Amino acid sequence: MSILYKNELIKIEIESSEIPWLKIFTIEDIKEFSNCNEETKREIWKYLDLIEKEMISYFKPEKINIASFGNYVPHVHFHVMARFKEDSYFPEPMWGKKQRDANLTLPSFEDFYEMIKKKF
Repeated sequence: MSILYKNELIKIEIESSEIPWLKIFTIEDIKEFSNCNEETKREIWKYLDLIEKEMISYFKPEKINIASFGNYVPHVHFHVMARFKEDSYFPEPMWGKKQRDANLTLPSFEDFYEMIKKKF
């Protein structure tokens, strides 16, 4: 996983996948979102909102999935994924049962990451 962006409160990582998938982590080791201070909460929502809007505009997905599972990694983080009817798991979550072999023709992920980095 590569870090796309980092500041004193959060970092944003790229999840290697057939779909566009970014993860927002707190820098501080915080177990639950409710334990974050207000500044950190605002920072998370600011970037979550920006990523979602940019994914919708650039990739034109069927749906954006936002998830916060921290059972294996008990550290505040959010997954932001652009989902498509043709991806391998849709309508299941990306951690669910595979439905088909993906048949995706998407715009460049690298171009998207470079573009969104400039907006961060």
